[in-house]
Amino acid sequence: MDDAIKIDNRGDFGLWAIEAAKQIVGDQGFELAKAARDGTEDDLRQAGNALGQAITNALLEVYDGLLDGSSE
Repeated sequence: MDDAIKIDNRGDFGLWAIEAAKQIVGDQGFELAKAARDGTEDDLRQAGNALGQAITNALLEVYDGLLDGSSE
């Protein structure tokens, strides 16, 4: 999520959420699937935690953007 976008309405937020989800699943989903298939329980736990952290980071990113825009 390197490019800044402007979210002015619910539709913009929906598009952002879809793109963020695609990126997260692309980045972290494969590692989770691979750990589930070939890894140990610890590998699976680490991959699941990484997926959860990526989701958290994306949500905090948009929340911070909403707070930054609220002072305008």
